[in-house]
Amino acid sequence: MLGADLCRELGKNYIVIGADLVHSPQFIVHSLHKVDITNKRATGALINRIRPDVVIHAAAMTDVDGCEACPKKAYKINAKGAKNVALACKSAGAALIYISTDFVFDGKKKKPYKESDKTSPLSVYGDSKLKGELAVKKALKKYFILRTSWLYGKNGKNFVDTIIAKAKSEKLLKVVDDQVGSPTYTKDLAKAIHALLQKIQSRPGHPAGLYRPGLGIGFGIYHISNSGAVPWFNYAREILKLTGSRTKVVPISSKELARPAKRPAMSVLDNSKFIKFTGYRMRNWQEALKDYV
Repeated sequence: MLGADLCRELGKNYIVIGADLVHSPQFIVHSLHKVDITNKRATGALINRIRPDVVIHAAAMTDVDGCEACPKKAYKINAKGAKNVALACKSAGAALIYISTDFVFDGKKKKPYKESDKTSPLSVYGDSKLKGELAVKKALKKYFILRTSWLYGKNGKNFVDTIIAKAKSEKLLKVVDDQVGSPTYTKDLAKAIHALLQKIQSRPGHPAGLYRPGLGIGFGIYHISNSGAVPWFNYAREILKLTGSRTKVVPISSKELARPAKRPAMSVLDNSKFIKFTGYRMRNWQEALKDYV
C-alpha cells in the first residue's frame, strides 16, 4: 500500500528500485526484485549488489491481531527483518528510512506524542516494531525512523475500504469510540517522505549524491501523519457521509469489541519536529480522506 505510492511519488526525481516477496505489478519502478527480509543473506546480497543511496524499509507484518496470534512470525518479520535490512544498509553504506508506528505507545498520554516520549507498546505488533526501531538504531548512524498512524491507500486492505464495503451490505455498523488517532493517506505520506529526501539531498554539483560528511543531516526519529485527530467511530461516520451512505454507525467500547490485541486509547502523533526540519506540513485528515474517497 505505502510501497506502491512511494514508487510513484519518488519516481519523479529518483531512480527507484522495488523489492517485495512477490512480483508486484502496482510497483512502477526502474527494476523490481523478489526478496524475503527474514533471509539475512538474500537481503544483504540484494542491497549490496544495488548499493543504493537510501533504502526505505516499508515491509512489515501489519495485521495487529494476526501478530498477537502469531508472535513468533511477527518478531521474525518486524524485528529480525528490520535488523537484516539495517545490517545490509551498513554494509552497503546506504542510509535507511524505517517506517514505524504509533502503536509503540501505550495511549495513556492526553496530548499528542513527541519523539522523546517513553515507548510502552501494548501489543505484539507494537513491541515487534519497537524492536525493529532498536535494531536500526543499534546497527546504523545514518537512519530516519518515521512513526506514522492508521494508514489507508489504494493498494491494500484498510479501514476506509472496509467501512465502504460493509455499508453496501449492512444497515448497522458498530465501531469503537474510545480509540483516538490520526488517519494517514499513504499518498500523502509518500509526498512527505519525498520532501524529507529533498531536504537531505546533497548540494547540487556533488557527484557523490546524498549524505556527504559535514552536511549536518538530521538523522533520528520523526513523527509524521495527516494532521488532526479523530476516534474510529467519528472516522467511520465521516467515511459514510462522504459516500452518501445511509448505513448507521453505533459507538461501542474496545472492551465490548474484545479484539485479541490491545490498542492505545490515544495515539495521536506530534509532527512539529518533522515540520521544523523539512518545512513540510501534512494536510488535515478530513481533506485527505475526501480526496481518497
